Amino acid sequence: MVSARRRAIESLYKGVCTIYEIQKVKDPITHITTTKEVMVLENQKCKLSYEKITSAHQTNAPATIAQSTKLFIAPEIVVKAGSKIVVTQHKRTSEFSRSGEPAIFTDHQEVKLELFKEYA
Repeated sequence: MVSARRRAIESLYKGVCTIYEIQKVKDPITHITTTKEVMVLENQKCKLSYEKITSAHQTNAPATIAQSTKLFIAPEIVVKAGSKIVVTQHKRTSEFSRSGEPAIFTDHQEVKLELFKEYA
């Protein structure tokens, strides 16, 4: 049974995510094992939150802007280290990689993300 608190938290979820992992896959014909990107979860309700959005710092170098992105998702979802997470929220799609261990709570978990560049 889902608690009222969890329903309240999940009512704030405005996005959906798809999670990919790099896994070893054996070709049934050639019997050769290769690593491939495999979808492990699709269209999971979630929410992106942006923290510590700072203005550009005045330096002699080009301006840099720092922001921290956090994914809110159901606590029973397992997000493995190195996973690629594609989130669509407010009609925008972004690709992220997981960084740091998730903070798991009774009714949700929080996973800090970085923009996806490439698999580690």
